[in-house]
Amino acid sequence: MSWQQQLFLRPGLVRALRGVARRLGFEVTGLGPHDAEPHWLEIYDRVEPFTMTSLSRVFACIAAAEHVSKRGIEGAIVECGVWKGGSSMAALLALVRRSDFSREVWLYDTYEGMTAPGEHDAEANKQLFASHSRDDGSSDWCRAELGEVFANIESCGYPMAQMKFIKGRVEKTIPGALPDRISVLRLDTDFYESTRHELEHLYPRLSSGGILMIDDYGAHAGAKRAVDEFLLEESIDVFLSRIDSSGRLLIKP
Repeated sequence: MSWQQQLFLRPGLVRALRGVARRLGFEVTGLGPHDAEPHWLEIYDRVEPFTMTSLSRVFACIAAAEHVSKRGIEGAIVECGVWKGGSSMAALLALVRRSDFSREVWLYDTYEGMTAPGEHDAEANKQLFASHSRDDGSSDWCRAELGEVFANIESCGYPMAQMKFIKGRVEKTIPGALPDRISVLRLDTDFYESTRHELEHLYPRLSSGGILMIDDYGAHAGAKRAVDEFLLEESIDVFLSRIDSSGRLLIKP
């Protein structure tokens, strides 16, 4: 196994190595698995400052956007839990490269940091939220305000008329604001209640052949429980593919 492949298998090492190199005045590029398309690495280099996810999960966003574009699968690109927009930027840059400007993009987030964990979420999450909470009820945990995210998304060159920035808790904004159809659905709100709510209202709108990505299935107990319960209760017989230690993906039948 090459050292590039070893880095690929260890989420966070690419970012750490690049950080050290930048402090020394160098720029490290081209890290990644041998099967990665060259433009995937270029897109990762572009979006890496704006995401906390792994190389594998960024590649999954790119591949998902290319999949639905190539196959003409109808629907919007939807992300719940946006932070600085890096994952959506990866999908948008893939669509721009294909000159596919046909899709709406819906970005749901509080744009005021994480919401409070609930009873089904880990105690560590509750302690972390408490340590980052503000007097006004917002949070410094994963906080990225709307103006910053807007500028990051705008830099991709995708038509801004196609963008929908939905501000607030998903439990309050959904189902009030929804796309008609969805081709790629990425869920990254970490916790049980929000993830369960998103699945109940958004998964039925995911097109056949569309892609669902769960960012935190392997990292947050609440997200995993919400996904497992939803798939079982709705009798959705699909295989969750492993992107990396945290991310999971399925293609809707």
